[in-house]
Amino acid sequence: MPALDLVVARPEGLYCPAGDFYIDPWRPVDRAVITHGHSDHARVGHGHYLAHRDSGGVLRARLGEVNLQLLDYGEAIVHQGVRVSLHPAGHVLGSAQVRLEHGGQVWVASGDYKLQDDGTCPPFEPVRCDTFITESTFGLPIYRWPTQAELVAEIDAWWAANAAQGRCSVLFCYAFGKAQRVLHGVDPAIGPIVVHGAVEPLNEAYRAAGVALPPTRRVGEGAPGPALTAQDLSRALVLAPPSAQGTPWMRRFGAYADAFASGWMQVRGTRRRRGVDRGFVMSDHADWPGLQEAVGATGAQRVIVTHGNVPVMVRWLCEQGLDAQSFHTEYGDEDVGDVAPAAPVAASDLAVDEGPTA
Repeated sequence: MPALDLVVARPEGLYCPAGDFYIDPWRPVDRAVITHGHSDHARVGHGHYLAHRDSGGVLRARLGEVNLQLLDYGEAIVHQGVRVSLHPAGHVLGSAQVRLEHGGQVWVASGDYKLQDDGTCPPFEPVRCDTFITESTFGLPIYRWPTQAELVAEIDAWWAANAAQGRCSVLFCYAFGKAQRVLHGVDPAIGPIVVHGAVEPLNEAYRAAGVALPPTRRVGEGAPGPALTAQDLSRALVLAPPSAQGTPWMRRFGAYADAFASGWMQVRGTRRRRGVDRGFVMSDHADWPGLQEAVGATGAQRVIVTHGNVPVMVRWLCEQGLDAQSFHTEYGDEDVGDVAPAAPVAASDLAVDEGPTA
């Protein structure tokens, strides 16, 4: 790539030569700018971390006491002549796009993002630039998300129907991002809400940032508060990470109904592979129309695609008359990696899953 590019791909990660720092590097480096706290973007071992202020609690909880510098959205610093600022990505709490300005060029590295405002973090903010670095996790035309209101209504209806039958409702969803979206939206009047031990520390970070979440309970030895009765659990909504599925922790909920929340639930066959009763289409990444809208809103004439359905996205961008190419990275959709198709799926599986089957 041209020597004057503000970002190039190196074995350690995405590197800014002019500023001598990396963006979301996957190997230890001296200076790292972090777009958000998911573990495929925020890793241990860096000498200095720069991130958004709302990411501080999450990063310290996951990485320990690191050398961490925090910025507000829109606040700029200049490092070795490169002007760096962070802007809302709408992905999860503290998620940010990284704007770089140097030598008359403006580049934006978006990290992971979504355009739908779910109320748990500032919504995606288009940033005008010359070159835009974008993900493409769901970069296929079949991926189109329901609105937040439609999604919450589906979850509430499922939970209420189970509660009426005296069955606990277990919803498997990633502990950072998806769990808080569910909590922020559902109707707590339906019954008590129980969360897995991996979820509650993230809830605390969201509450500390001013995000409204309903009261949540823990179960098991050492859980604070009075123990939940069997009757309580028969009406409860339980939020647990995918890793809890099939573990002894699940036995306390009896004959429960279960569901999985993921963007991959758009594809028929994914719910079957997970072995759950119900799938909810929910993602913290942009869908196909969202990716197109985000790229267009930047005004960028050059777009570099990182992870996801890279060849499809690059081809589509080139067809729109843009200069499109890709970077090889080690990012991934860590929250649902065990349900994402590992290889091209069958034609029957590519059909949209419109809801539960009998």
